[in-house]
Amino acid sequence: MQISKNTILITGGTNGIGLELAKQLLGLGNKVIITGRDLSRLKKTKELCPALNTIQSDVSNAKDIRALFDRITLEFPETNILINNAGIMHSINLHETQGNLEDVTREIETNLNGPIRMIKQFIGHLKSKPTAAIVNVTSGLAFVPLPMAPVYCATKAGLHSYTLSLRVQLKKTNVKVFELAPPATQTDLLGSFPDEDMVAVALKG
Repeated sequence: MQISKNTILITGGTNGIGLELAKQLLGLGNKVIITGRDLSRLKKTKELCPALNTIQSDVSNAKDIRALFDRITLEFPETNILINNAGIMHSINLHETQGNLEDVTREIETNLNGPIRMIKQFIGHLKSKPTAAIVNVTSGLAFVPLPMAPVYCATKAGLHSYTLSLRVQLKKTNVKVFELAPPATQTDLLGSFPDEDMVAVALKG
């Protein structure tokens, strides 16, 4: 599949790996749309890179996904690549009894349910294109989990497994399925963790 002249939708594209992917793909001659939950971050990203198209949307919200689909198919009907990059990571002490049940599963809504729902919503559209692709961003922590982030690691392992099944099911279609599993990367996602924890992440890959 060619890596230029595509129209690419990237979730979580205002910083980190998503933003860098957006910049690199723009440089290769693609049209790129990024999404993010934070409107102020989207505006700053647009100022930094005016060629990007930005849409406020939260992948943990099913209504947002449906609204995003309606807007994409109306304004960017040629979209043929979906990159599921949005993710959050929390340090969770499983001994801790404080906090509510929603908080402990929040990563699942964004990191696992989000990509699965995005694919469900966009798969028919992507199959209608001559060439198309889905890229799921997982992590090295999908394979060697880090105890301080148990739910994050579980979501990435789950997305890895889902991606394998998706690839088999789409084998005879025009939609290629890719998995990007980066090692520890210096991004805002990891910036709030103590340095000693980041050493552990780096060692895990």
